[in-house]
Formats: sequence, C-alpha cells, structure tokens
Amino acid sequence: MPAADGRDTIAPVGTSAHARSFGLSDRGHRRPHNEDAFAIDDTLGLYVVADGVGGHAKGEVASQESVEQVVGFVRQGRAQLDALRGDPSRSQHREVVRRLLESAVQNACYMVYGLAELDPAQKGMSTTISALLLVAGRAFVAQVGDSRVYRVRAGAAQQLTEDHTLLNYKLKQGLISEAEARTMKGKNVITRAVGHKDYVEVDTRDLDSQRGDVYVLCSDGITDVVRSAEIGTFVDVMARARALDGPYRIAKALVSLANARGGKDNATAVVVSVR
Repeated sequence: MPAADGRDTIAPVGTSAHARSFGLSDRGHRRPHNEDAFAIDDTLGLYVVADGVGGHAKGEVASQESVEQVVGFVRQGRAQLDALRGDPSRSQHREVVRRLLESAVQNACYMVYGLAELDPAQKGMSTTISALLLVAGRAFVAQVGDSRVYRVRAGAAQQLTEDHTLLNYKLKQGLISEAEARTMKGKNVITRAVGHKDYVEVDTRDLDSQRGDVYVLCSDGITDVVRSAEIGTFVDVMARARALDGPYRIAKALVSLANARGGKDNATAVVVSVR
C-alpha cells in the first residue's frame, strides 16, 4: 500500500492461517509529504517497505512503483512458492524462491529507472527496498538501501538486513570508529538504491521462521531514533499479553515514538506475527 498525502497510511490488520500483520506510515512533523510506501499480502506471505529518494524528483513515485512491481512479480511466481510448500526440505526449491524475490527487486529497479528516463522531471528518483517473504517455515529477505527488517524471537531483536550507507561502509572498512560514526555528517547517504541505475546489487538471505516470531520492517524514519532493543521490548510486551491486535499496537507504538522524538522523517512500520 503506497503512502498517501494525508497524515497516516494504514493497512487493516491482516490475517492468514500463518500470520497476522499490520502496516502504518506517517509523514512525520518536518517533511511536506510522504515518500515511503509499503505493501502487505498475507496470502502470499509478502511484506515490503520502501523509502523514496529524490524529493522534487518524485521519490514517492519510485517507492510506490517499486512496491507494486515487487508484489506483482512475486504473484506471478506462485507456482514456485507452491513447489516449496509441497517439498520444503529441498534446497533447490528454496534457492528458486530466493531468486524469485531477488528478481522481483531487480525488476522494480529496471522499471523505476525506465520511468525516470522517460520523464526528465523524475530524473534521479530512486528508493530503498526491504522485502520479506514467508513460505513453508522459511523467511526470505531481500534488501537494497537502509530500510530494515528485524526478527524478534524470545524478546531479542535481530537485524536481518545490512544498511547500504556510507556510514556503514566506513565502519566495516575500519575507516572510522564507533565514536566518530555517532557524529559523522552525511550518515544517511545510501550507497545502493533501486532505480538509480538500471541494475542494483540485491542482498538476499534465507533463514528459518518459527511460530511466535515477529518481523518488523521499517524505514529509517524509525531506525534513526528507535533502538533495536526498544523494538524487541515492544514486541516482547505484546507477546506476553497475547494481544490479538499486537501487530497494530507495535506499529503504532514505533511510529508514535519516532514522532515523539522529533518526527524529522517519514516513518513506516510493517509488523508480522507468525502464528
């Protein structure tokens, strides 16, 4: 579901045989419009968050188009998902599904780049993509940019994605220290984006998924001001309360906290609880 011009964009609490989910997006206090977008498809088990880049170059177009392209591409691969469900032990089926999700993001990249080539007003638009696909007890993750996917298990939040930012690159290369990173200028400069060129390197991974796991996909409007440990705490409280509307409460709490801490950026959260 793409973000709208209004204050909030929400998706009703979704329910399938295997998961409950909820998505919420808010433009925050400082931004004139919302360049985030998200999608929830409980039937497919597919969840996507995108954070558009470009401002006047239509970052909101890039994020919305990318989300729609990823969902549409995966829907066309239902037979591959069904093959994995029929024989989840075969690593060959898992590899096919992982490549399906990777190709979905690549397709989005090609389409966004093509749109920008056709319209000079959209030149330079691009977006982050964080996608999660839950199939047959597996979690497939695809990542470009600095939105994130977390898995919360037993109260501990694990970041499943790597930030493609200049800050993270310098930290990994040992060019700056943790202390220097906290005050580094341009820390949100991203090194990979969907649509900046006609191809982008997509990080993917495939890991186990268990009943009781909670996944949180969010844009950097949340992760810049909410710590991973806090995300784990929100989820753990809801899990202990066994609240049926837990995904709604968690998403609402995260977005509200981001706004309470300044609301400098658009804030989007998609929360998925595995049943």
